[in-house]
Amino acid sequence: MARTERQTDRQAEYVCPACKQPVETVLARHKTLGIFVPHWGPGPCHSPGCRNYEPESVDTDDSARGLGSVGR
Repeated sequence: MARTERQTDRQAEYVCPACKQPVETVLARHKTLGIFVPHWGPGPCHSPGCRNYEPESVDTDDSARGLGSVGR
């Protein structure tokens, strides 16, 4: 019997190698044979007690998002 539904739940979760806490999955892409191919990998660790801790960055500067310039 063929399965017609696509599995959408996550099969595995990435963990931080230092503290073994789960980390988010980030999407990167690279170009292969003229097309962009998605590549999923582990994101930074946001656990404050971890040695690989990276604080979440919050961009409040409007120029970082391009709001200060007007495209013509």
